[in-house]
Parts: sequence; C-alpha cells; structure tokens
Amino acid sequence: MIFAYPYVLLLLLALPLLAWLKGQRGQRAAFLYSSVGLVKGVANLTKSRSGAILAALRWLALALLIVAIARPQMGEGLSKLTASGIDIAISLDLSDSMSAEDFKRNGEPIDRLAIAKEVLQKFIVQRPADRIGLVAFSGKAYIAAPQTLDHDFLLRNLERLTIDTVPEEGTAIGEGIATAVNRLRDIPSKSKIVILMTDGQNNMGKIPPLTAADIAQALGIKVYTIGVGTHGIAQLPRRDAFGRKYYVPINVDIDENVLQEIAHRTGGKYYRADKTETLHAIYSEIDRMEKTISEFKKYQRYREVFHWFAGPGLALILVELMLGNTVWRKLP
Repeated sequence: MIFAYPYVLLLLLALPLLAWLKGQRGQRAAFLYSSVGLVKGVANLTKSRSGAILAALRWLALALLIVAIARPQMGEGLSKLTASGIDIAISLDLSDSMSAEDFKRNGEPIDRLAIAKEVLQKFIVQRPADRIGLVAFSGKAYIAAPQTLDHDFLLRNLERLTIDTVPEEGTAIGEGIATAVNRLRDIPSKSKIVILMTDGQNNMGKIPPLTAADIAQALGIKVYTIGVGTHGIAQLPRRDAFGRKYYVPINVDIDENVLQEIAHRTGGKYYRADKTETLHAIYSEIDRMEKTISEFKKYQRYREVFHWFAGPGLALILVELMLGNTVWRKLP
C-alpha cells in the first residue's frame, strides 16, 4: 500500500495532543448546584463510561478519515516487462505552417499537425516499455511531457498540443533539438534518440541547428530528422468573423540540407514525409531500430482504497451521533 498524499498522515500525530487538551478542559456540566450537599443522595452512583466510549468513537472516526484523505492505494501486482533500453525524445514543430492541409486521410484533407500526432500516437503505443518524452517548439521550445513510462499521460499531453500551444511564432529547430537533448543527457540509458519533426527552416532561437547537432553527437545521442509536408506553396486554413473557412497561400520550404546534416553528424537518418503512407512507413522503420533487450519490473497500476477507511470512519460518526442522542443522551 502507498499513499498519494503521505504528508496528510502527519495530522494523526496531532490527535493525541488534541485529545489531551480536550481532557484538560473537561466536560461541560449538565447541571449546576449551589451546594454539593444537595446531591449527597446520589453521590455514590457509579460513573457512566458512555462519555469515554463516545469520545473514543469520535477520535477513531477522525483518524480513519485522515487516512482516507491521504488516498491509500494498493498495487495490483508486479509485471515483468521487456524493455528496449532506448530513451526517446520527440521534438514536434508547432509552427503556423503545420496547419497546412496537404495530407490525406480516408480521401479527406488533413493538416500536417493532425497527421503527425496520429502517427506519433501509434508509434508510442507500439513501444510500451520505452521511456519517451515530448518537446513542442515554434519560436521557442518547451517541454510538453518529461521522459516517462506512463504513456497514457504522454498521449494525453500529445493530444492537447495545437498550433497555438507555443505563443512565440517562428521555427526554432536548434532549440527544439537542444531541449530534447537536454532531457536525455543525464538519463542512464544504453541508447538515446531524438526524433525531430519539422516542416520549415530555422529562423528563430539562439542555438543554430548544427550546433545543437554537435552537442547531441558529443553526448552520443542520435537525431532522426523528418521533413513534413510538400515543397512550395501551402494552403493555411483560416476563419473569418462569421466562422467561415478560407485558405491563405504561404510559401513553405523545408531546409533538407540542414536536416540531412543533423542526421549525418549524429548517426541518425533523414526522412522526407510528403504523404500519409510515407510518414507511417518512416515511423515503422524507426520502430525497427536496433534494440538492447533488458527486463525490469513495475506496477501495472494502483487501485484506490480510500473507501476502506472513509466508509468505517463515516459509520463510526453516525454511530456516535445516534448513541449520543438516544440511549446515552445527556442534559443539556
């Protein structure tokens, strides 16, 4: 069993102190007498323990509720996974030109970012035992998801990426590579790979793409580069004030020479993806990269068991209220 919020359990240490302070203050008197002599006839009655029992129920209920708030979780068992020993950082271009609709899916036009995300999702699902991270860049580069084995988390972060995610306009290819390399450099791994997807030329950022490639090469990190989209004029969709869709032509030219040189310097490979089928084939080829097999254990998932404590805690409160207001009721 583990706790999602273990620091909440520190409140349990305060319960004995609160109980002691309450005992020092004493109970509120039920009746007030001007003279003890007035109750001498009942002075030899045995003291009821009902108050102590009710107090014990109350403190136990409070302890159980504190444990429930700490969110106890049970691991549902260990599973042995075979890992490839590869850490992958995906650097995805979110510049405005990635909204160009020059790909096809089921005969219908689809923009570059949508098809890139679709292919990436399939690639991530096919590599469940690899640590994969995600970098999003346009005029600047940001970490969209750290290196993780939690691919559900990774896919959720990939899904939320849009052209508007990165506010800075432009294409900072060098920063996209450098940010991905920086995520991998201190990770102990037998193989480290960056997959760069872009559809333009570097025109922003303080780090030139080839300088970022030299850094990756020095750290033993391969960079696979993918040029996305067709050459020449691309049609970017826009919406007018009435929500009607129209297209604006823009000249987009992939700097293939730089992308090829980045891949060459780092021992990776450059791919050109101008069709949906080609992009799928590229990731299938990358998926067949050399793998170093190793075995490790991890919990498949955790099950919430807070109700084991919250239920009895609430039941004890209910019992304490019922007894305190019926058979053990006191005046006033």
